[in-house]
Amino acid sequence: MPLEHHPLNREFPDFQDSMRTLLQKDAHFARLAGEYQQLDSRIYEVEDGNQALDDTALNGLKMQRVALKDEIAKILKGAQS
Repeated sequence: MPLEHHPLNREFPDFQDSMRTLLQKDAHFARLAGEYQQLDSRIYEVEDGNQALDDTALNGLKMQRVALKDEIAKILKGAQS
């Protein structure tokens, strides 16, 4: 199975305009998006074998990414309503 990054623009294709606006005008959203991007990159590096991390720690990072994604989704949905 090929490795993939999970960028927000691919995770939320229907929210491109809202995401762009929030990244410019909402510091909290921009911080969350930055954390998500860093976490996604770290997970990719571990899965690709460029960084060592045990499975428990990797799963913990993935759970953090899911939690950030959920929080970002709530903000995006609220911005469109």
